[in-house]
This record gives sequence, C-alpha cells and structure tokens, in this order.
Amino acid sequence: MTFPYKGYAGYYLDIDLEKGKVHKKEMEKEWARLYMGGTGVAARILWERTGPETDPLSPDNVVLVGTGPLTGVMFSPSGRMMFASKSPLTGVWAESHAGGFFGPEIKYAGFDFIIFNGRSPKPVYLLLQDGRAELKDAAHLWGRETDVTTDMIREENRDPSMETAVIGPAGENQVPYGCVIVDYYRAAGRTGLGAVLGSKNVKGIAASGALPLEAHDMDKYLEANEEEMAKLHDPLWTESIASLRKYGTTDLVAMINEIGRLPTKNHWTGFFDEADDIGPEIIANKYRVGQEACHGCAIGCKYIYRVKEGKFRGGPAGGPEYETLMAFGSNCLNSDVESIFYLGQRCDLLGMDTISCGKTIGFAMELWEKGIIDESDTGGIDLSWGNVESMSELVELIARKEGVGALLAKGTRKAAEEIGGEAWKYAVHVKGLEASGQDPRAHQSVGLTYATNVRGADHLRSLSSLEELNYPEVIINRFGEEKAEAIGQIMSPKYKGEVIKDIEDLYAVVDSAVICKYGTMWPPVFYFDTFANVIPPLTGMKEWADMNYVRDVGARISHLRRAYNHRLGITREDETLPRRLLKEPMPTGPAKGGLPDLDYMLDEYYELRGSDKETGYPKKSRLEKLDLGFVADDLEKRKMLARQ
Repeated sequence: MTFPYKGYAGYYLDIDLEKGKVHKKEMEKEWARLYMGGTGVAARILWERTGPETDPLSPDNVVLVGTGPLTGVMFSPSGRMMFASKSPLTGVWAESHAGGFFGPEIKYAGFDFIIFNGRSPKPVYLLLQDGRAELKDAAHLWGRETDVTTDMIREENRDPSMETAVIGPAGENQVPYGCVIVDYYRAAGRTGLGAVLGSKNVKGIAASGALPLEAHDMDKYLEANEEEMAKLHDPLWTESIASLRKYGTTDLVAMINEIGRLPTKNHWTGFFDEADDIGPEIIANKYRVGQEACHGCAIGCKYIYRVKEGKFRGGPAGGPEYETLMAFGSNCLNSDVESIFYLGQRCDLLGMDTISCGKTIGFAMELWEKGIIDESDTGGIDLSWGNVESMSELVELIARKEGVGALLAKGTRKAAEEIGGEAWKYAVHVKGLEASGQDPRAHQSVGLTYATNVRGADHLRSLSSLEELNYPEVIINRFGEEKAEAIGQIMSPKYKGEVIKDIEDLYAVVDSAVICKYGTMWPPVFYFDTFANVIPPLTGMKEWADMNYVRDVGARISHLRRAYNHRLGITREDETLPRRLLKEPMPTGPAKGGLPDLDYMLDEYYELRGSDKETGYPKKSRLEKLDLGFVADDLEKRKMLARQ
C-alpha cells in the first residue's frame, strides 16, 4: 500500500451495484490532507459524482459511507460514522451521522469509505470481513424490520458481535425521511439516506474485523490524547458531563423548556406545561434500567429503558433522545412518555427519522385544528392534539405509504404544497427539512444556524451552546472579552454571525474526524487546537499541527458543501426561516414576544464567510485561497460567484 498516512485503514470501496462489482482502491492522499475524512471527503466525492441533474432516488445518485482518522482509535468519543448523498426529502445536501460500534468496525474490517453507485437488480447487503468485501443476497431480508434484519445477518454469518447498519420497510418503500439504523437503535436519521439505499436495493452493511490501525508516532499520540482527555476533568465541565451521564439528552427537555425554547404544538410556542411528564427525572427514576456508551466514549450518554406494564409495555431497548421526546411529545401536545417510547421504537424498527415523522404528524394535527383537513382527508383518523392512538396508526401508514400516510410521507413542505390553501403557513421547515428541537424566537443564533445549515432546519451543523447553556469563559477565550457580553446574551444578534461561522467550521472538522458532538457542542471542551494536537502524531500529516491550517480545512469543507447547494439553486432567498419562526412572536413562556433578527445575522455571516450579501454566493478569491479553484471554475460558468 502506498497511502502514506496512519490512523486510516488505507482503502475504500467503489461499488458498481448494477454489475454487482466491488472495487477495492487505495485511499487518495489529497482526500486526507485537504478534507481529512468523513464529511469532508464525502463533499469532494459528491461534488464530482452528483449535480443538478441527479434525481435523488435514481441510479445516478451516490451514497457515501464514511469514517475518519479518529474513528475507532483511542480518543473519546470515537464511535461515529456518517452517510452522505443528495436528499430525496430536500433535494439538496444530505448528511447523517450515527454512533455506536459500527464505524470502528468498518475500519477494523479494512476500509475507510464505501461508495455505492447505481442500482442493484435485486436486494443485497454488503459484507465486510478482514479486508474482504462481498455483495450478499438480501431477498430474504427485504420487508423485515431493522432488529430482525440484524439478527438474521448475524445468524447467517455465525457472528453474534457483527455490527450492522440497515434500513427498514420505510427505506424500502422510499419514504423520503427513511433512515439507517445502526446497532439496533442508533439512527443516521435525517435527510432520507435510508430511502436512497432503498432505491438502490441495498438493505444494509455488515462489518466484522480485527485488522490493526497504526499511529505515525504512538508515544506522541498517546501523550496528545492524554492531554485532550484530561480536559474532560476540568471543573468547568463537571455539571454538564454529570448531566449527560445521569440523564443523557433527556435533560434537555427540562433545560430548554426553562428558557422557553421547547417546540410545542407544531412550533407554535416554546413552553410545554407538561414537560415534567416527558422529562429527565421521570425517565431516570421510573423507566431507566441501564446505561451505555458508544465505542471509546468517556461520557456515556446512552440509556436503556423498560416499560414494565400497560399497553406500551416494552423493552429493554435504547431510550429516545431529546429530539424524539420533543417530536412525539411537546410538538404534538402529548405528555404520555410511555407512548413516546413506543413511537420512537416503532420508527427505529421501521427505519424512519423520528424528527421528520413527529414534526409531520404535528403539522397534520394543526391542519386538523384549523379545519384545513378533516376525516375525509385522513380516512377517518382523528388528528386531535395528543391523540396517541392516531399517532401510532399514522407511523405505520407513513412507513407503508398507505392512506393519508402516503401524503404525510412526503414531508411537510411537499404535503403542504399538495394540500394547498393556507397549509404552507404551518409547515415548519427550511429547505424542506422539518425543524429540529430548537426555536430562534428564544435563541437568536438558532435562526442563523437553521437558515445557513446545508441540510435544512437542523442544529447539528452549527448550533451554539455557548450562550444557551452559559459558558462565558469559553466565549472570552474564543472571541475576546470585548465581544463576550453581547455573545452571551441569548437574544442579542450581535456577533452571532461570527459565532455561527466559527462553529460551522469547527463542526465540519469534527464531522470529518469523525467524532461526537458531545465534547465539542455540549460541553464545548474540544476546539480546533484539539485536532492540531492529535492529528499529526496519529497520521503523520505535519501541516495539521498549525491551528490555522485546521481552521482552513473547516472553512474548505463548509464552502464546498455550500457550493454544492448553490449549484443546485440555493441562494440567500432560500436561507431563511418559516413564517412562524420569523414573523410570529413567541406567544407564551419565558421567551414571550421573541423574534430573530435574521437579516442582521446573515449579513455578518456572509461578510465573514466571504460571500455576496444579496445572493449568498462565494467570492472566487476565497474559494481559490482554500484550494477550491475547481469549484470556483464550475460556479463561474453558472454565474454563481459573488461580484468582486
């Protein structure tokens, strides 16, 4: 092998599904040096292989499965992996990550990336074992739910510890928010990657391996790793880490409701009177029966729940995260936490994003309340707020695309377009992606995060917890004392363009490494200097020791993903917020009266990003400075560059 860098497996798979051919190739040196791995490499490949003419559910689309140099090595947390493609839900950039143990197992099996091209003539799954890769028949798995699929794959390969990433019936039926389920209940949930795999007749991937990973300088890497892990013991993070260990992300239900930012009643308000009934204490005290951690994680935010009796009796199973509690709980005015456990588990088994599913159901409930739809539209299903029986029925119908489920399976944007009239007013999305569990009317910078996020109304590309959860020391260290007061004010738009641009670039590096947001987003322990410390001794890429180089990599990846969307037609006009979040003041709760000043923040963001304030298009000089001359050339031909 001539690939020079350590920390990588050194190979990727380029798969021609139509011909059933698996091509094993060496990793490209420039991919690692300029984009590191994960999201960065995926952006480069998708730029080359997909474009405006690519139908997301056609054989022409491509699915990337990726890891990074920190996946599966001695670093906490290192259990992540990612998927990327062009989204069938939004029509733009698609990316989703998952934790657990599957990502490391891909590397131990001998591979850094997998590229699925074309469409298989029959259902298949990809088997990875110690440097070997083979497409296996999956006809007997088609139609199975995700847990049964994983069990059957492990049984037929006689490997009970084999790790899997599989789709369920929702992905097979090409529900645009069908997802990929990893290790039974961890989800690469957003943007419809499961539907794209389903369109390619790919049921999933199974990996098992024991191939070693090497460090360029093991002694120096261990020293650097020890320095970074010591940061987790700083008293500054004690409370945050203790919360994650005790409650997982369920604690966010209470914390976010307290500041009036918990999406309630289809994002009508940000305060839920019955939040305690779906919050951290009741879950921890009544239902939690165990704790789990992803590969190599020192935090351990995952939990196991069990409902011992009643109509929603079930478990032990992986407990729902904050976003699921919000989507099927406060969002639908449902305070029955046992029903939320059930609905979340059904989505996992069917292979469906809980956020988009729950938010689409909440959208339909508001249309019912407003009289825009009625029983003649729903097939007799009562969509009154909090109707758990109806919610349960809808989850099944959506996954099968039957009855009213066929309409709601399209997501809020397309469903609103089809319903017509004033339905669009209640579709809370950006670029077609249903809003996650945040609200800019209670947290200014969330508005900018939603608007500029390359995949839509979602928090994981640039959410700032600095002002939300009050980390003044971090704000001063990163942005200076003179800006700290304004940045720390949750409803001040001042300097939020700078904050979100900085965090977007940081998360681009995090998602290319590939590691977890817990430790970088909440609590904000790791920063650009972390990667300057650990990447050089791990990989041998000496330029990474320069923190400015690390920052440039983050900016390069951010610009490349944004350019990908520009090429698909995205401009400033699309980098906006739904009417409810932009024009309707928060009606109740601690943030009553709040609205985001989006234009102010966008102007600052575009200026710092080196983009045109009217269009959002990048400057040619900025792209060329970041070694993205090939992107500048393409956009110039399309007249999609900022005026110099």
